[in-house]
Amino acid sequence: MFPETSAQTPVRPLRLGVAGPVGTGKSTIIATLCRELSSDLEIGVVTNDIYTDEDARQLRAAGVLPVERIRAVETGACPHTAIRDDVTANLLAVEDLERDFAPLDLVIVESGGDNLTATFSPALVDAQIFCLDVAGGGDVARKGGPGIERADLLVINKTDLAPYVGVDAEQMVSDAGSVRDGLPVLPVSQHDQASIDQLCAWVRDLAVRHGQGSHVPQDPGPMAPHFHATDTDHVHG
Repeated sequence: MFPETSAQTPVRPLRLGVAGPVGTGKSTIIATLCRELSSDLEIGVVTNDIYTDEDARQLRAAGVLPVERIRAVETGACPHTAIRDDVTANLLAVEDLERDFAPLDLVIVESGGDNLTATFSPALVDAQIFCLDVAGGGDVARKGGPGIERADLLVINKTDLAPYVGVDAEQMVSDAGSVRDGLPVLPVSQHDQASIDQLCAWVRDLAVRHGQGSHVPQDPGPMAPHFHATDTDHVHG
């Protein structure tokens, strides 16, 4: 638990977004963070899916947090809509968690699976992790995009699968580093405790800096302008 400020005003919990394409292991990363950090930090989670609360139910079933600390938002639209275009539903869910279980140290917001350019609004989160995985292809990281290039941390997940999908994980990490201008890239495997320890250390350090007021949220930038198939009169971006 982090201390109060000198004025005895509680520090608002760190709000950490986790985004990335479908199937990259976002829920597993969040479950791991909850399991590893819950003895040190008071944590809440908000998941996002379009028409289901399955991710929330899976996290509850895994027992990584008390079930009431895991909330679900059903976006009813493309996931980026609820994490960037109109964050109201997520912001209300986050604020409800922070009120119901005060004082929390960390609230993790999981985006629904989206494309390579989806990013969180800084009005919703203080920092964000963008998650790729080796099974998505070794060339994905070097293709760039706002999340890949400018998220606070880029995770290259499931590195243990690299030999089975014909991907050079070290090259993928190197490619990612070349487009991130010095921002951190972390290869992670559930079978490599050292990588999990590094991930948790990054979050702990971020939480401390947030509590001290030294972390300044950055906006990775909007998605590229695009149309939805049923939304011909409006450009998102």
